[in-house]
Amino acid sequence: MIHIASRVSDPAVRRLTTTLYGYAFLSDLVLLYPLYVVFFADTGLSVGQISSLFVVWSAAGILFEVPSGAWADVVSRRLLLCLAPLVAAAGFALWVSLPSYPAFAVGFLLWGAGGALVSGALEALVWTELDRLGAVDRYARVLGRARTAGVLGVVLSGVLAGPVLAAGGYPAIGAASVLACLLAAVVAARLPEHRLPAAGSPRSPSELDDDGDLGWWETLRAGLTQVRTRPPVRAAVLLVAVVAADWGALDEYTPLLALDTGVGAKVVPLLLLLLWAGVTIGGLLAPVGERLGRRGYAALLGVVGVALGGGALLRHPGGFGLLAVAFGAAQLATVLADARLQARIVGNSRATVTSMAGMATDLLIIGTYAGYGLIATAAGNAVAFAVTAGPYLVLGLVLLTRRRRGTGVPTGGTASVVRGPD
Repeated sequence: MIHIASRVSDPAVRRLTTTLYGYAFLSDLVLLYPLYVVFFADTGLSVGQISSLFVVWSAAGILFEVPSGAWADVVSRRLLLCLAPLVAAAGFALWVSLPSYPAFAVGFLLWGAGGALVSGALEALVWTELDRLGAVDRYARVLGRARTAGVLGVVLSGVLAGPVLAAGGYPAIGAASVLACLLAAVVAARLPEHRLPAAGSPRSPSELDDDGDLGWWETLRAGLTQVRTRPPVRAAVLLVAVVAADWGALDEYTPLLALDTGVGAKVVPLLLLLLWAGVTIGGLLAPVGERLGRRGYAALLGVVGVALGGGALLRHPGGFGLLAVAFGAAQLATVLADARLQARIVGNSRATVTSMAGMATDLLIIGTYAGYGLIATAAGNAVAFAVTAGPYLVLGLVLLTRRRRGTGVPTGGTASVVRGPD
C-alpha cells in the first residue's frame, strides 16, 4: 500500500470522521428499533399485515433510491444527509400519534425515503472528502467505523428502550426516537462538503472523467450509462447487492430463530446482542480486510455462508456464536465491497451509481423475504436460514474461478485499488 500521509490534513480528517461517527450513532439511536414489531402487534396487526409493511418499507427504498442519488450529485449531499433523519422523524411521530395500519404504512414510506436520501449521498460525500484530503486510502476503515458507530446506536437503543417504555409507554419511545433524529440532522449540518478538489492537489481517477455541471436528468443518465458500459463498475454494483442483501434480510428473522432454540422471550435480546457484537467487530476489522486478496475475499464469503448455515442448523442458543461470526464477516465483506465500488466510479455521478447498488440490494432483499417465507413455512426457520446462506458459498466459488480482472473483488488496500487498472 502506498502511504500518502504527508498530503493528509489530520485535523480536517478528524473533523470529517468524528462528525460522521456522531451522525451514524445518532441516526440509529432510535428507541423504536427494538420495539416497532411489538408495537404493531400491540396495536392489533396480524403477522401478515406486519410482513406487508416490510414490503412497503423496501418498496419505498427502491422507489426513491436512484432518484435521490442523482439529486445528491446535483445539489448538496450534506443537505440530503440533514433531511434524511427529519423525514424519518416525521414517520416515527406519525406512528405514535395515530397508531394504525395506514399510519404505519405512511411512516414506512417516510422511513424508506429517509434511508434512500442517505444511501449514496453519505458514501459519495465521505469518499470525495477523503479524496480531497489525500486520505482516500482510509475510506474502508472510516466506513467500517461509521457502521460500527451505527451498530452501537442500535445496541444502546435496545438497552434504553425497556426502561423508557416502562416509564412513559410508546409516546415516550416515539419522542426519544424523534429527538435522536433531530440531533442527527444538527450533526449532519457540520459535515464538510467540497465538490471540487483542493487547488493544486492531484486528481484521482474519479475526477479524470468529470461530467461537468449536469442537471438531475443528465446526472441520472450518466450514472446509468456508467453502470451499463463499464464492466468493473457493473461488477462492483452487483457484488455490493449480493453481499449486503442476504444478511440484511436474515437480520429481521433472527428473533424467530432465537425462539426456535427453546429460549424464553427475555433471553432473545441477549442472543441478538451477541450478533450485534459480531457486526461491531466486523466493521472494526476493515483495515485488516483491506489486505485480503481475491482468494481471501472469497474465503471470507465462505465463512459467512458456512457460519450462517451451521449456526442456524444447530438449533441451539450456542449456535448464535457461529451466527455472530457470520454477521461480523458479512459486515466486513460489505464494507470491502463498497470500498471497491467507490474506487471504480468515475465522474460526478458517484451518489447515483452508489444508489443503484442500494436499489439492487433492496430488490434482492424483497426476493429473499419471499423465498425465506416459503421455505420457513415448509421446513422451519433453521432450514430457511441455511438455504438463504447458500448464495455466499456460490459467490465465493464464482469469484475463485473467474479471472481476477473481471470479479470486482477487493484485492488489496483502497489506495492501490484506486491506482490500479480497470
